[in-house]
Parts: sequence; C-alpha cells; structure tokens
Amino acid sequence: QVQFVESGGGLVQSGGSLRLSCVVSGTPFNFNVYSMAWYRQPPGKQREMVARITNAGTPNYADSAEGRFTISRDNAKATLFLQMNSLNPEDTAVYYCNAVPKFGTWGQGTQVTVSS
Repeated sequence: QVQFVESGGGLVQSGGSLRLSCVVSGTPFNFNVYSMAWYRQPPGKQREMVARITNAGTPNYADSAEGRFTISRDNAKATLFLQMNSLNPEDTAVYYCNAVPKFGTWGQGTQVTVSS
C-alpha cells in the first residue's frame, strides 16, 4: 500500500516562507516514473492542484503559485518538495501530495495557515 506523508506546514505571517516535504513509500508505486503534484484544499473549498513536476523534473504551476512557489523532487529518496515564498492569507489550506493522475488514497496533509 502506498503512503504519502506530508510535513512542513505551520503558521506564518503574510510574506513569509515555508518548505513542504512529502515522503512516498510502499508498493506498487514507483516514484521515479510518475509525475507528482502538490494539491491544496482551502477551508470550505475543493481541492486544487498548485504545482506539478514530471519524472524528469519539468515543473508547471497554477497561476496562483507562479513566481512564488517552487516544486522539486529527489527521486533517490522518493521525496517531493514545495518551497513557498511570499505567502498570503489566500494560501491558507491543507496541502497534499500525490501523483498525476492521483494514485491510491490521500495522505493526512499538512496545514498551512497564513495570517495577515
């Protein structure tokens, strides 16, 4: 069974930064061959993709994340990262990682709260 374990969230002031990590483990998921993504679910809203990265490392961002967030991956450690800068209150959400398309069940996510 595949597990997605997100960490790194917290409470920050507007303009601050956070770095999220997601460790993927279990079978039959082969981290190296999948495109991966960070998703988020703001309070009372649907989950949305904010950034994705191909298995070769090519990133793509939602308009809301472009220029502020950087997605990266370490295939050797089956770990996905999201560097978030210039955070604002609209970034408040639970952040999840998963494959593209989604694989298995969602992890618990990590809460990011940005105060104004």
